[in-house]
Amino acid sequence: MSQKKTVLKPTEAELSLLNILWEIGPATVKQIHLAVSETQKIGYTTVLKILQIMHEKSLVVRDESNRAHVYAPADSETQTQSSLLKDLIHKAFGGSTSKLVMRAIGDSTSKEEINDIRAMLDEIEKQNETTL
Repeated sequence: MSQKKTVLKPTEAELSLLNILWEIGPATVKQIHLAVSETQKIGYTTVLKILQIMHEKSLVVRDESNRAHVYAPADSETQTQSSLLKDLIHKAFGGSTSKLVMRAIGDSTSKEEINDIRAMLDEIEKQNETTL
């Protein structure tokens, strides 16, 4: 019997650190702590512990070749967003992407955002026509 690999989803705190790493690139705990401290009151040791847990969960990779370990995201921002979105679609919308989109655009979407969405849909439709 083959076992399906369980993909662990980042917590809110872990996602906050991932966002920093996606923005600044590979960084030491000190660099990450400085960046996160601009918007949140959080201790250095708390950042370190969260990164250690993230490493155990394979959310980040760690370069241990220097005295100060350097952390980097294990997956790209797009890969992580796609994974979280697929999970949300499955859990909250019964697997229906259209239900998710309808809920998202139905709640206080500006005229500019609607135009952006329309342009995106037109581009997707155009791409689909050229692949047929």
